[in-house]
Amino acid sequence: MALHPQCAFFLAEAAKANVPDMPTLGPHGARLIGHTPREFSGPLRDDVKISTRYITTPTADVVANIYQPPGVGPHNGMAYFHGGGWAFNYINKYDAQLQDLAARTNSVIIAINYQKAPEHKYPIPFDDCYTAFVWLHEHAEEFNIDTKKIGIGGDSAGGNLASGVAQKIRDVNQHHLAYQMLIYPCNGLDFETKSYLANADDYGLTRNNMMWLWELYLNGPQDFSDPYAVPLNATNFEGLAPAILFTAEYDVLHDDGVLYAKKLSDAGVPVIYKDYLGMIHGFFNYGSVIDEGIAARSFLVDSINQILRG
Repeated sequence: MALHPQCAFFLAEAAKANVPDMPTLGPHGARLIGHTPREFSGPLRDDVKISTRYITTPTADVVANIYQPPGVGPHNGMAYFHGGGWAFNYINKYDAQLQDLAARTNSVIIAINYQKAPEHKYPIPFDDCYTAFVWLHEHAEEFNIDTKKIGIGGDSAGGNLASGVAQKIRDVNQHHLAYQMLIYPCNGLDFETKSYLANADDYGLTRNNMMWLWELYLNGPQDFSDPYAVPLNATNFEGLAPAILFTAEYDVLHDDGVLYAKKLSDAGVPVIYKDYLGMIHGFFNYGSVIDEGIAARSFLVDSINQILRG
């Protein structure tokens, strides 16, 4: 399918700013230009309470937002890990999306502002995210959450973190995971896939940027075989939680998502997958200018509710 007109307009407007690419900006510069209004993702709701907590992880006290849907429960739960190449972005950029998901899936959602690379390389961001999931289980009674109905989710680098956390949850086998929600995850190190080559430039996230971001996050080749860091390099996908996964057609990460969905399915893991034709990386965050960014929430909501109904 051709690039969606709203995506084409968004990219053309962004190009007018003539912003240097990420390696030129550096982590600090990339963070500075990322402070878009919360409403850029779409309108906020007034029926979902947002509160702030601090979660003690292995290396820090890390801020987190709690999104609480209406009613006293019992509720479902989700730990959400935001995107941004492990190096930038923050939880408030996801208020619109997570308020909507909280209300429409009856879920208390915790979004943790995990520590960022390169100052905090793997496994620090990963450990923060795993700790957030455990924290939600341990505080389930406080929020009247059914511990059999707690999932995890994330987009882009957050999808990578969610994929790795799902593998650790299975391996540790101390807490139940209801599902893993993976939004165009960056799960592999093969930069020669068809989507990396076809979408290398001109569609927002570039091949060069992703190579740079992986270098910021990982410590070196010693991390390549670690499935929590590079989930596509895992050797065992059996017994993982059911997955909800979507990709964007004009995204360097498209084939990462397709291949991960296939590996999960081949291992007997239930997978609900959708490819958003004509879309670009990040469209889930652009709901005010790309309608599909809001419409995609319905796919996630319907899939989550389907899984939780059993």
